[in-house]
Amino acid sequence: MTTIQNRFSRPGTRPMVPGALCALSLAVLAACGGDSGGGAQNASGGDADMTAATGTEAPAPAELSIDPALLPEGVTVEMVQQGRDLFVGGGICFTCHTVEATGGPLAPDLTDDVWINVDGEYSSIVELVKTGVAQPIEHPGAMLPRAGLPLTDEQVEAVAAYTYMLSRM
Repeated sequence: MTTIQNRFSRPGTRPMVPGALCALSLAVLAACGGDSGGGAQNASGGDADMTAATGTEAPAPAELSIDPALLPEGVTVEMVQQGRDLFVGGGICFTCHTVEATGGPLAPDLTDDVWINVDGEYSSIVELVKTGVAQPIEHPGAMLPRAGLPLTDEQVEAVAAYTYMLSRM
């Protein structure tokens, strides 16, 4: 039997991929959702491949009780619900903000009325999700634009709608 040799293998052994290269590959897949946005859509409007690639999805919180009168112009109850599904699912927001969105060591509480990096208005939240937070004011975790994922504008607007409502419910 012929053994394939490469610069990562020792003579007489099977080729192996270094652990660092494997970890880097997994990190890249997680950060970019595993594909260029062509994956199947899940029920929340998120990319099913995105959740599979990140290997993360939190249990969905209880059903939302939303007063439509509190919604900004152009935002629907359905958008808020889709945003919640993305927040706790393929959008991976919960990994820093927690499933309850009460914040953690890396990211702020989104359920209170204290806004740290923006003024808390819907349009500001949309812009923040699109551009990210390179240098957070209080928390050490930088937020990549669109969370480092191939989120569509509609998905960004949905996550922003949910985030907007968190401090108003």
